[in-house]
Amino acid sequence: MIGIELKKFQDKCVDYLFEKTTSELSFPQILVESPTGSGKTILLIAYIEKYLSYFPDTIFCWFTPGKGELEEQSKEKMERYSHSLKTGNIHNILNTGFENGTTYFINWEMVTDKTNRAIRDSERKNLFNRISDSQRNNQKIILIIDEEHQNNTSKANDIISAINSRYEIRVSATPNLRKNTEHYQIKEADVITEELITKYLLINNDLGEVTIDGIESETSLLIEKADEVRKKILKAYQEENENIRPLVLIQFPNLNDKLIEYVEEKLKSMGYTYENKMLASWFSAENKQDKEIKSKKLGKINIGEINGEDSITKNDAVPCFLLFKQALATGWDCPRAKILIKLRENMNEQFEIQTLGRLRRMPRAKHYGKEILDCSYLYTFDEKYKQEVIKTGGYETQRVFLKSELKEIKLKKELRNKDGNYLDEKVMRNKLYDFFKDEYNLENIKSENLKKLEAYGYIFGTKIKSKYLTGKYIETKELMTSTNYEELEIEVNTHYHGLEKQNRIDYLKKILDLSYEKTNALLRTLFLRDVGVGRYKILNLSIKEFTAFIINNADKLKDDFRRFEGIKQIQTQILSNKVEDFTIPLEENYRFLPYEKYVKDLEKNVYKKYNTSMIVDGIRSTSERLFEKYCENNDKVKFIYKNGDSGQNYLSVVYGTFFEKQRLFYPDYIIQLEDDSIWIIETKGGENKYGSKNIDIQAENKFEAFKNFAKRNNYNFAFVRDKNNDLYYSDTEYREDMNNDCWKPLDKIF
Repeated sequence: MIGIELKKFQDKCVDYLFEKTTSELSFPQILVESPTGSGKTILLIAYIEKYLSYFPDTIFCWFTPGKGELEEQSKEKMERYSHSLKTGNIHNILNTGFENGTTYFINWEMVTDKTNRAIRDSERKNLFNRISDSQRNNQKIILIIDEEHQNNTSKANDIISAINSRYEIRVSATPNLRKNTEHYQIKEADVITEELITKYLLINNDLGEVTIDGIESETSLLIEKADEVRKKILKAYQEENENIRPLVLIQFPNLNDKLIEYVEEKLKSMGYTYENKMLASWFSAENKQDKEIKSKKLGKINIGEINGEDSITKNDAVPCFLLFKQALATGWDCPRAKILIKLRENMNEQFEIQTLGRLRRMPRAKHYGKEILDCSYLYTFDEKYKQEVIKTGGYETQRVFLKSELKEIKLKKELRNKDGNYLDEKVMRNKLYDFFKDEYNLENIKSENLKKLEAYGYIFGTKIKSKYLTGKYIETKELMTSTNYEELEIEVNTHYHGLEKQNRIDYLKKILDLSYEKTNALLRTLFLRDVGVGRYKILNLSIKEFTAFIINNADKLKDDFRRFEGIKQIQTQILSNKVEDFTIPLEENYRFLPYEKYVKDLEKNVYKKYNTSMIVDGIRSTSERLFEKYCENNDKVKFIYKNGDSGQNYLSVVYGTFFEKQRLFYPDYIIQLEDDSIWIIETKGGENKYGSKNIDIQAENKFEAFKNFAKRNNYNFAFVRDKNNDLYYSDTEYREDMNNDCWKPLDKIF
């Protein structure tokens, strides 16, 4: 028997898995939604032990993601807690084949990398040979796919298909929900009740009203507050006679030397250094810069040595602070980690909800009845909280695969010419100045201009205005709907906030399609005192006012720049666009709405198992939903493909903006009719009783470029819009008013 007593919710899950994998009525895929900290490895070991006691000849293949170690950790746990079970790895399979009654722990990288001998042809048998042997021997294999939301690729799918197991047990804290699967959810509340994870997650606890002047940065405030809480937790553990040293995690959104060095100096001033081993860092070696930083800062303590004598994961380990970037290694567990500082640097950074799971494990798997010990703590001024896999509105993603008969279809696509941006920066400055003057009725009196812009929502002054989340949360999903925000005002420090201003300018440069230096120069000319040509000056802001202006108004400036570039431009081809062949991707991820009651496959789609749950409201626009249903029920349509929104894998067309910058747009659909003619379709918001529903300010520019692209390649094309649940098309010109004669019923063409 497994050498650990299971919790009630774990027992229930084991029974559920056993029931489903012994019933002929079950779907072959079983999804287990298991929150971080719920002991999924232990319950899977208990399930395997129970199953093998009834069916001892069964083989289990346990797949894990990452660069390695997670499969070794899981294998080590099985050997530690269940001495009766036999274990193996990929090398055992290659050497001797599959042995009945054995659980094989396999890292995906070992079997999906073409350079790896596990799948390479050689004198020895590879994995596919061994799978074929097992099938000839009628061996029964059950798959366990750990962290199933990862490694969902065509290569992995090929291996899964080759094994052709009767059951797949897929486990994750954030699984990709699918139709025609069994789904079992371990509720976070049950894990809390069993005292395996903390009772609450406290966000920015006791920060109160925050005002930060130019001397004390927000980073310093968060570090000091976290250390204050860490010391209180340490004292509370000592009062409970527990030898546990709480750990503070500091997460950097980007591997930035300056920010890391700032934090290191701050911690050094507080007595935490690499030399006294109270500070550790973990940065991946993904590129040269990462390697240099890793070699410079790591070496005192290597957190990758999970089971080493000096492992940072031990409850009494010395380090008090751990610096890391983005996400810690998959499977890395450190129950003494109690506090996370999430530093904000890039305003587009997405918060990974799974990182919070690192904080919620209870070191002794018990609650103490003291809030300071029974809670975990997050300190951050980052406003963006988003689940890594679960999308807004509860949508999930499903991978689908191309029907074989459609793999040969080839079209042309356009890419931007690197030499194709033609507008002189001075001309752009002049146009942008004129745009602001016309848009806001500005004058040459700078103080009056400030008042007018302020009336339209622009923020002025020397304080950076923001807000931060606060409150007590039992389940992490509550973060998604919380409205508990406090206002935050920070007096500008031009040295410290220079980095944040730089990030905002980086954010804006993408719209103008200029370098950082040129975007910065343009903004300084328009808004900063005593810089640039005076006649193009809109405001006379000081350095501090300019820094706050850029940080506070980045979104407003973005909206204005978008409207500016959307002014209709004559689409000329000064340079030839780069043209490449386009083929439909072999596989694709599409969002879908889980638990739809009536779901049916759309047979005319190019992908197998593409279905109606993928075209619901919230995933597809009204015009897209109507168009896909129209094609599905149209005898003239042979197939339909939903193109992607961005990226080199999809069909793209180059168009020019008002300031003559090249942009790409991606037409929504490719249609082949029964006569083999090809139509490329772009859908836009139609019209209702309130007027136009189109929100794309570049619609006219895209239409003209699309028209020219279709003519050059001899394709049929059209823009399609909806009105009163009917569809209309135009292939002559774009007009917002759908009463214009250019809009005709779609059934006129197919």
